[in-house]
Amino acid sequence: MMTIWRQLALARLVPFPYFILGSSPGTPRSAPSGLPERVGKDVTLRGIFVKSSKKIVFFVASFSSIEATAPLGILAISTPLLKAGYDIRIIDSTITPNYKKRIMEEVKDALCLGISVVTGPMIRETVDVAKMIKKWDPDFPIILGGWHPSLLPGQTLEAPYVDIIVRAQGEDSMLEVANRLRDDAPLDDVLGIGFKRDGKMQLTPERPLKTLDKMPAKAYHLADFDAYEKVCGRRWTMYVSSLACPFNCFYCTNAGVYGRKWNALPVEQVVEETMELAKRYRLELLWMADDNFLVDLDRSLKIAEALVRAGSTFKWSVQATTNLTARLTIEELTLLRRSGLHQICQGIETASPTVMKLMNKDFQILGDIYQSTERCIKAGVIPSFNIIFGFPGEGPKERRETVSFMMDICQKFPGAEFWTNIFTPYPGSPIFQQAAKLGIEVPKSLEGWVDYFPRYTVLPWLQGKDHQRVQTMRDYLRIAFDRAPIATTGHGRFAKAIQHLTAYPARVRLNHDFYNFPVELWINRQLKNIVKLPKPSVDAKRLQPETAPSCT
Repeated sequence: MMTIWRQLALARLVPFPYFILGSSPGTPRSAPSGLPERVGKDVTLRGIFVKSSKKIVFFVASFSSIEATAPLGILAISTPLLKAGYDIRIIDSTITPNYKKRIMEEVKDALCLGISVVTGPMIRETVDVAKMIKKWDPDFPIILGGWHPSLLPGQTLEAPYVDIIVRAQGEDSMLEVANRLRDDAPLDDVLGIGFKRDGKMQLTPERPLKTLDKMPAKAYHLADFDAYEKVCGRRWTMYVSSLACPFNCFYCTNAGVYGRKWNALPVEQVVEETMELAKRYRLELLWMADDNFLVDLDRSLKIAEALVRAGSTFKWSVQATTNLTARLTIEELTLLRRSGLHQICQGIETASPTVMKLMNKDFQILGDIYQSTERCIKAGVIPSFNIIFGFPGEGPKERRETVSFMMDICQKFPGAEFWTNIFTPYPGSPIFQQAAKLGIEVPKSLEGWVDYFPRYTVLPWLQGKDHQRVQTMRDYLRIAFDRAPIATTGHGRFAKAIQHLTAYPARVRLNHDFYNFPVELWINRQLKNIVKLPKPSVDAKRLQPETAPSCT
């Protein structure tokens, strides 16, 4: 159930151990007079004082400022480095004023710079920072990691400002790369990476995946939760208690990284760590960013029981497929709610039987969703659903089936939430292999992926007036029903009052499938000029549908 939110989570928020690291050969920086310099087989040393450094700088590129929190991928990779005596510095552009200046200050005596990215807007700042570093010193090692380089290692490594990539689980790989850089040793025996030698790319064999219980704890103490709270308005973070998903939805990238081998932490460890996190950092909310939390129902209920016994006071949310959520009884949901469960996010994606088959979601039954939604509402748990519009094979009829389903759910069960996206075939997903056949021009370079983002992608089969109609429909869906985002910094009372006034006519339009003369949307845009609203720090300037770049 890989949504754009999940991708964001895995890059910036979720404990996701992928990084791209770099070091390119060139003229070494001068060393103090009288001291020798050594030139390694793969990486040219930059002077003894810098090369022997145990300081590593990590950069977190901005995705969305209003729901930012600790970059758990970096915290995961940092733990083995810290144990080995490395000094870790994390610079997050979302919370760091003049972050480029700060990066330049930190890298002057550092061993390397690491950046973790997913496909989309995060690449923009990644490229800018990498080019800035290379302009300052062409030999400084730049390290990139995350979903994007793990799924497209060759293309990522082709970028002239990328020297090393770390693929898949990067805790062990990153530590070994850092040690090789310090010792001026070759990288050939480091599994799961890519590097350049004499201008040619070298990809080492994949590193075997470890189960989650074999991975080190995350270095949460490195995160500045006070700074994130100032941006978001809430103290929260993400936590991963299990990995992978047994299902294989065609739009999902999960199989490209983890395969289908679901594995999980023991109940006792989950309870102990989440209780400690919430207490130590005064966290209000934990987002269990598992791919599919409810795979083992018995385990899920034991976690809830243990949290109740421990007297937990924090809220927590999970992701799960609709068929697994439908197994929960009202008694089980009530137990989960008592333990702090606040929300269950489910990937419906479509209510059209035709599109369900195209998405390989034959396990999904709409009747079960009605029943489980009713149970969630009665138990006080928010049922939240993700929708994908524009999947190949979806036409006006199928789209209307989905909107009608959404309207019916929200009207029968006030409190249910829907979040919508435009389909994008991401690297690693099964349908990505059909991109060329579908008429989608896949970017040919790392920089080309910057605008490859669902809200702005105009698909070959969804362009012009049809695309505009879908975007307008999505805008009406946003204002038709109340939704509770993670960020508490946002609309004031006046803004909310205006939105409530526009909600009713928005529902009328959605019920009658009529979107001409969108006066209510104009009112909401004017509202933004009167009341200061939170905006994504990277992509806000391209929010209007008519400015969406075409991928054809």
